[in-house]
Amino acid sequence: MATNSIAPVLPEGAGYGVVVGIGFFFAIVMAGISYIQQNRYTKYSTKGSEEFNTASRSVKSGLIAAGIVSAWTWAATLLQSCTVAYEYGISGPFWVYAAGATVQIFMFAILACKVKQNAPRCHTFLEIIHRRYGTATHIVFIFFALLTNILVASQLLLGGSAVVTALTGMNVYAAIFLIPLGVCIYVVLGGLRATFLCDYTHTFIVMIIILYFMFSVYTSNALIGSPAKMFELLAEASVKRPAEGNQGGSYLTLKSNYALIFGVIQLCSGLGTVFLDQGYWQRAIASRPTTAVRAYVLGGMAWFAIPFGFATTLGLAAVALTDNPAYPTYPDNMTTSQISSGLSGPFAAVALLGKPGSIALLLTLFMAVTSSSSSELIAVSSILTFDVYKTYIKLFATPEQLIKIAHIMICVFGFIMAAFACIWNAIGIDLGWLFLVMGLLIGGAVFPAAFAITWKKQSKYGAVSGALGGLAAGLVAWLVTAKTYYGELTVTTTGGSYPTLAGNMASVLTGLILTTVISYINPDDFDWEITRGINASSEVGTPIPDSSSQEQSPSRLPQDTKKKPSPLRKTESNLNHNSTLPTVLDEEKEALEDRAIMENPTRLRGAFKFACVSATVLTLLMDFVIPIPMFLSHYVFSRGFFTGWVVVSFIWVFFALGSCAILPVWEAAGFFRDFWREVRVGKKVRSDN
Repeated sequence: MATNSIAPVLPEGAGYGVVVGIGFFFAIVMAGISYIQQNRYTKYSTKGSEEFNTASRSVKSGLIAAGIVSAWTWAATLLQSCTVAYEYGISGPFWVYAAGATVQIFMFAILACKVKQNAPRCHTFLEIIHRRYGTATHIVFIFFALLTNILVASQLLLGGSAVVTALTGMNVYAAIFLIPLGVCIYVVLGGLRATFLCDYTHTFIVMIIILYFMFSVYTSNALIGSPAKMFELLAEASVKRPAEGNQGGSYLTLKSNYALIFGVIQLCSGLGTVFLDQGYWQRAIASRPTTAVRAYVLGGMAWFAIPFGFATTLGLAAVALTDNPAYPTYPDNMTTSQISSGLSGPFAAVALLGKPGSIALLLTLFMAVTSSSSSELIAVSSILTFDVYKTYIKLFATPEQLIKIAHIMICVFGFIMAAFACIWNAIGIDLGWLFLVMGLLIGGAVFPAAFAITWKKQSKYGAVSGALGGLAAGLVAWLVTAKTYYGELTVTTTGGSYPTLAGNMASVLTGLILTTVISYINPDDFDWEITRGINASSEVGTPIPDSSSQEQSPSRLPQDTKKKPSPLRKTESNLNHNSTLPTVLDEEKEALEDRAIMENPTRLRGAFKFACVSATVLTLLMDFVIPIPMFLSHYVFSRGFFTGWVVVSFIWVFFALGSCAILPVWEAAGFFRDFWREVRVGKKVRSDN
């Protein structure tokens, strides 16, 4: 049964309404926020390239955590996590997907700390590579960075458009091109800070909808309604349609051989998509030095809840309801194409809740796709602006020129990501295939990129040979295994578990071995003071009153740190005996604290130790201590244990909601208090005049 043979649950107009309407709604909201930001109440202006590309390196941990969760919540996070739950049972949401893709965020906390220590003023991680290794190595890693962004962005659109088309009947190519449209507009208007604000909104909505599905499935829905009923339905499905490779064919065990294979692929692929995606480096760069590590650890733990909670609900519901007349494919099972396209979750939502479920899922996917897309757009824009235009085309570009190029590149990449998604769709490449293959294409550059900021003995020859050698090894292992195992090279055979496992492992491990061995044979002895000097002439956190002040010397800071006040602000200054608004005073205080840390990076040693310890402990717990004993013991969940498992998923989602929805508001409480006081003063001034 083909995907398009399922009758759409929602009218076609609903698809256009969500894709176009909500996208433009956020564009309008960002226009208002950008106006306030540029003209009142804050010292930061999106007309300055520092603010546009790095959010003036002033973002606190809660908002960074929300941004990490949003950037890592792809369409694949929601769709593929349900797919692995549908295929492998409870091992899919927890071990295969959530734990397998959270490790990378914990590891990146170490890199986030090292960025603040060794290159606190950089705009991109590629600037570090250029300063350390030179032009040739820089160009090689630009290739891997842009390849990563293209693969990730096209996956987002492939998954999102497939669901929009399945639920509404909207033309798939129209969906692919319209989804990034509103995103491009609000990113151009608000820059990186706008993506954080939209990330917060999108993440909050996604988590509320996940809880909506969870409470429906496990407390009130007529088809399931309780963990006990879900347990019974999964036990029945284990007999009727046993899960291949699972202990006794059960969906209620972590003993799943194919799930283990997918988990290794996920680990390798996730290393590439985190370590080589400028979006994650950009969040580290945008964070305050004192909160960067905490933000990544918190963000990783919060993100874990999304695939764990979502797929434990809709993915398992798809298994439980496949034989129910309410399921869209009944009386047939899902086809391989439908499963690979990630439609098990959407079909479960339709079966459980009909149109309300379809609308909720459509909104969830749209929020996930657009927030992740905004991260990709600003990431690629930064690379093309600072690592291509400013490095090789116009070395002494003015702030106005940098902003103009950044705006243009956002729009250019919006078109490119849509074009690639259309190409993949036209030649029969779906979300599942691209997800499995991506890691072998980019995995070789993972450890060379990480060592560029953490290991002073890595040489440029080690970095280049690791990246290119890993790519070559990954391609050879992938194609040879597919040919040997299946006897032919097709889209189906090259997307199989064993070829992609071989390719992913060969790519990542070869990259690690080559860069380590070659660097030990001919080691470098790099002085980190060189990378600490990147963009040193551009002072962090300084407002940009005019275009000529982007590159200014530290000696000019005292007289340049205040905006020229507006007439209203002058009146308020007279009333309050202050030349600067309270919100701006708070921002200036934080900027001075951050500047002191950047001038003395040894103050971050404690944060680095915390990052190393937390990354190690959390990785061992999630990937080994908890799942491995249950895997080796071939344990099949009892009814009581499964109920406890579901309760844990609820607790984890509520923790994530608190981390990403409540913590950012709490951290900004002082700003909101000052903001409200200033608004009231402004109203009084206007009424008196």
